[in-house]
Amino acid sequence: MTQTPTLPAPAPRLRLKVTPAAQTHLRAGHPWLYESSVKSQNRAGEAGELAVVLDRQDRFLAIGLYDPGSPLRLRALHVGAPVTVDRAWWAAHLDEALALREGLFDGLGEDQLTDGYRLINGESDRWPGLVLDRYASTLVLKLYTAAWFPHLKMVLELLAERFPGYAVVLRLSRNIQDAAKTFELHDGQVTQGTLEGETVVFSESGLKFEADVVRGQKTGFFLDQRENRRRVEALSQGRRVLNAFSFTGGFSLYAARGGATAVVSLDLSQHALAGAKHNFALNPELVKVGHQTVQADVFEYLREDLEAFGLIVLDPPSLARRESERAAAISAYGTLAEDALKLLSRGGILVSASCSAHVSEREFYAAVRGAVERSGRGSVELETSAHAPDHHASFAEAEYLKAIFIQVF
Repeated sequence: MTQTPTLPAPAPRLRLKVTPAAQTHLRAGHPWLYESSVKSQNRAGEAGELAVVLDRQDRFLAIGLYDPGSPLRLRALHVGAPVTVDRAWWAAHLDEALALREGLFDGLGEDQLTDGYRLINGESDRWPGLVLDRYASTLVLKLYTAAWFPHLKMVLELLAERFPGYAVVLRLSRNIQDAAKTFELHDGQVTQGTLEGETVVFSESGLKFEADVVRGQKTGFFLDQRENRRRVEALSQGRRVLNAFSFTGGFSLYAARGGATAVVSLDLSQHALAGAKHNFALNPELVKVGHQTVQADVFEYLREDLEAFGLIVLDPPSLARRESERAAAISAYGTLAEDALKLLSRGGILVSASCSAHVSEREFYAAVRGAVERSGRGSVELETSAHAPDHHASFAEAEYLKAIFIQVF
């Protein structure tokens, strides 16, 4: 008689006990639990496990994605009363994020004016370490933690149900690309549908842009500056515009459509400037506006003796990628503004932006305002801005984007 083998008992749910401070932060809505905050756990855990956080009375406090290879040991999915995290929960969770984007953008079908935007903004949509962007009929899914790998098949199935016929491109942060090999995944992989080439053309406010969804920065384009680009368009009529740190010319195209007399796209990357030229070519109605690309270091270029501009956009990449760089970044923002002000004509407008999460709004605005004061010129502060509605931030560390618009005389 053959004896049926006994299957091993499933491992007990991974349970974490954490510091009182961590409990307070989780209850307040902070989504991260650091390694140093874990006082004890009932067993070792694997990346992607659902781990429960218990409070001081051993009651359920939160559940999240566990990642033993990251200083962010747990990324919270839910805090409060106990829930069952199953496929139905994930489906409802996704639909909540998608519902927040309904009505944000113009038109439908052939009349659609904007089909490039963020569908899931990571922790702020309670999808920690995961971003989903749409570019026309292509979705770009970017992961920042290996904890998502065991759940990827389910996530892709949910997307296929809601976006039938769309291509899906997987992008991975550098720190998890080695771990991805175990799951036969790699950065730039097309996981669903087909993609012709590595770029996708999409619409934003009626303008055509190309996104490098396979190899480009972020998910292929800087969607987070959409609202500021619209603001620049409204201010560009009759002005000569300099778009510094132009990347592929997002602000440049909006300025041209807004009636700029000439537009200069300035960037150190020749590849980025080639992208700017290509984006202008996608919008032939802008050919009447003179567009010039200049390859140079922005800090050096602004110190040259140049013809005056009526509007200057300063939109550098993050100048403080870690806390130790914060002071130098604040100084650099002030220097950029100070040098740009020397090139602004009377009545000219300075648009200065920062995407450095380690530099606060207060510190950034103080650096730019200080430069204006040192210039001795009269000024009117037109506006400050933060995140676009599809890039909303629900906790302090997620608040990275800020911009200030100042007219000088």
